Amino acid sequence: MRAVVAQVVAKRLGALPVVAEFLHRLRVAESVDGLCPARDLALATHGEVIEALVANRLTSPRPLVRVEDWARCWAVREVLELDPGLLNDDRLGRALDAIAPRLQEITGSIAARAICEFGIDTAVLHWDMTSMSLSGAYDPDGQDPDYPRVAYGHPKDRRVDLKQIQAGLGVSADGAIPLLATAISGGTGEITQVVAAIARFQRTAAVKRFLMIGDSKLVSYDNLTALSGAEVEFIAPLPASATDPALFAALDPASAERVGYVPLRVADRPTMDRPDYRVLEDTHTLTGKRRSDPPITVRRILVYSAGNAAAQAKARDKRLAKARGDLEKLARLAGGRYYPTREKIAAKIGVIAKERRVTDVLRTEITDGPDGKPSLAWHFDQDLLETRAKAEGWYALITNQDPATADAAAIFLAYKGQPQVERRYHELKGPLAVAPVFLHGNKRIAALLHVLMLALLVYSLIERQVRRALEREGSPDGKMTGLYPDNRRERPTARMIFYHLGELDLATGPGSDPPHLLHITRGVQLHLLDLLEISLN
Repeated sequence: MRAVVAQVVAKRLGALPVVAEFLHRLRVAESVDGLCPARDLALATHGEVIEALVANRLTSPRPLVRVEDWARCWAVREVLELDPGLLNDDRLGRALDAIAPRLQEITGSIAARAICEFGIDTAVLHWDMTSMSLSGAYDPDGQDPDYPRVAYGHPKDRRVDLKQIQAGLGVSADGAIPLLATAISGGTGEITQVVAAIARFQRTAAVKRFLMIGDSKLVSYDNLTALSGAEVEFIAPLPASATDPALFAALDPASAERVGYVPLRVADRPTMDRPDYRVLEDTHTLTGKRRSDPPITVRRILVYSAGNAAAQAKARDKRLAKARGDLEKLARLAGGRYYPTREKIAAKIGVIAKERRVTDVLRTEITDGPDGKPSLAWHFDQDLLETRAKAEGWYALITNQDPATADAAAIFLAYKGQPQVERRYHELKGPLAVAPVFLHGNKRIAALLHVLMLALLVYSLIERQVRRALEREGSPDGKMTGLYPDNRRERPTARMIFYHLGELDLATGPGSDPPHLLHITRGVQLHLLDLLEISLN
């Protein structure tokens, strides 16, 4: 009996075939190469390298180092038809340099292709900005002025000690697909980016009218004027400071219209335990900085959330209790060793009021006692506290939508989709690992950020296709079993899809033997591949 031993090499396959199929459908390499052609002698085009970078970030997210090693361990040669040796650091850098001057055109053309290829509804766009803190000096004089600059700003993670780069993202209400993506200088204010975002989306989606939903940074006289002039509808929350709490305090939630909105997080609760949402409507007027600026009057939707009211009341009671304890202690110590003067006492009052956020309701009086030592008397303004308590749970939205096409409830429901863009930012910073960034120049940082946003586009499209396929199979809620060990029904997220496909391997044999799938360990992997219409035969 003769035993023949054949060498079999296993490479990680994971979700590479899925990613490759979506990159092909989006024509990523074709778009990049059309705008940024490589030399005829190049062994790999810039488009092929960018596709590899997208695949790398989706299958093995980590900083931009050792991409060549990843390509050797994964089936990059077999799936992407690219030699791993071509993905060295120098080649990656040259590809980023090549696409940097055409970033808006590249992402715009690929987003337009996604709209056509996947039939994405572009009627509603959710817009927001976020920041990514970076370690490093990033000398202003050493940065390329033609690209977004790394600079100090107002970071979302509150790392004010670090410089940052910002990203603007617009996602569709249909599947939360990022159709608008741009890198923005770290020190740029969010409120100034809206007008440019409108124009870019109109070009990308080939539409003039759409509904733009954003946060309170959307609200300014200039922005609303530009939105109306561009025939773009908008919904945005008013900043809390723009509405007098007394107005909210005078409202009766029982007289407001109840809205049938159930957040996904409480969808499984009994009806009696679900939060109550109610809406009223009036108008709000904004004025410009110049006397010649005509006032703008828009619809204002006053929203009451019983859940928010309960949470705000609990936070208020906790905040007041802590402030009360601090002030009682200070009153006992006033005139003593640690607070011997009025100035020391006043300074400490300021610290307590700021930390406990009671500045507006705190009333204090510092007097001199019979022994000449200062003493402190204090109290909370009960009338103001009662007004604030009655106003809890209320907030305001403004819109220029026609009442005939969208009533107050419809506007509220549309706005509640805004967390979709925040979820995509969370995925950009989490599963796709946008940081740390091991690049020195702001030109390459801007290019890499756009590559990451292309990866987020593919990531989101894969999630959308699986959910749509489940709906076509007869699951109206888009849920399936097999994603979790307890076999409960859940809506598949892109993160879970990539997790389950991540253990697929490819076996390569000697000579001319074709590569073949090594093993499938779970039935859910076959189900996901069927939903994505991907065949590994």
